[in-house]
Formats: sequence, C-alpha cells, structure tokens
Amino acid sequence: MRELDDGFLVRAYSDAGAAIRDALPLAQASATQCRLAQEQEDAAIEAQQRRLPGRNLRDALLANLDHPRWNAVAERCLACGNCVAVCPSCFCNAEREQPAVTGGSTEHVRQWDTCYSGEHAYLHGYPVRPDIRTRYRQWLTHKLGTWHDQYGRSGCVGCGRCIAWCPVGIDITEEATALCADRELP
Repeated sequence: MRELDDGFLVRAYSDAGAAIRDALPLAQASATQCRLAQEQEDAAIEAQQRRLPGRNLRDALLANLDHPRWNAVAERCLACGNCVAVCPSCFCNAEREQPAVTGGSTEHVRQWDTCYSGEHAYLHGYPVRPDIRTRYRQWLTHKLGTWHDQYGRSGCVGCGRCIAWCPVGIDITEEATALCADRELP
C-alpha cells in the first residue's frame, strides 16, 4: 500500500493478495497518482539518513559478545519492550496456563511476549539471560545476526520503529555500528 492525500494505492504481489484486492471496491489508479506515489517513495528513501553498517552482521556481532557497548546500552535500556512491540518481524511468544475464574478448568494459551522480560529468559528454573545487558544482546544479535542462519536474511526491515518508540533514544543503527566497528563486514 502507498498512501496519498486522496487515499491509498494497492498492489498485489501474490495470488492471495490479488484475490483480496479484487474483492474490494477499488478504482483504477491514475498515472498521476502512480507518479506521485513513486515521487513520495523516492523522497523518503533519499531522506533516510540512518543505515546499518552491513547486511549480515552475524560474525561481527558474535565475535563481540563481551564488547563494552553492551553494558553502555544496558545502563540506558528500560527493558520496556517498546522496540519489539512495534517491530514487524518480532514474534516472541509464551505458552501459559490460564485458569478459568471458577477454578474448574485451565486453558493452554499462547500470547505475545518479549525477549526483554525476565520471565521469557527463564528456562527450567534458571534465568539464561539474567539482566538487561544479556537480553538486549540476545535481541540485537538475533535480529541482525543469527536470523541469517534461520531465514537467510536480516530480521531488520529498516523501518526505524524501534528507534522512534524507544523512550531513552537507543538507536539500533548506532549500536550495530559501534559493536561492529572493529570487524570486516561482508
């Protein structure tokens, strides 16, 4: 979807998307609308000033697990989870038992969770990531590094929501640049 002052332009990239689009009462976009949408996209790309230091930061991040920058971030991070709540690719969840009000039954539920919570890092009676430093490190190394092992690409889509919603101003691009500064990147 691309937003214009007078509405949205919709393009389908799959058969399922085309089926949804075709079921909606949409008018054909004019050449002027398409040109304006492209101009807005080009301007947004040009205005983007922040960049990650590379596409695959896996080796650089994993080689710097003891970097002092992790401590510096942990001193500022509130572990509030805002960054993961707005991230389009974060998917951590927790399995919980939810008892009925009457106490007569229990339902097993899956609900959204964050890798920043202490409970999420608790495994078989042991906190595997006992502090904010290790939880932030887990999030960043997974998002920008080990995600490549699982999915063949970075977990960061470059939207900047984590930066915009961080109440203490932690910038993923600044942190990744500092953590990877002494490493050669692909």
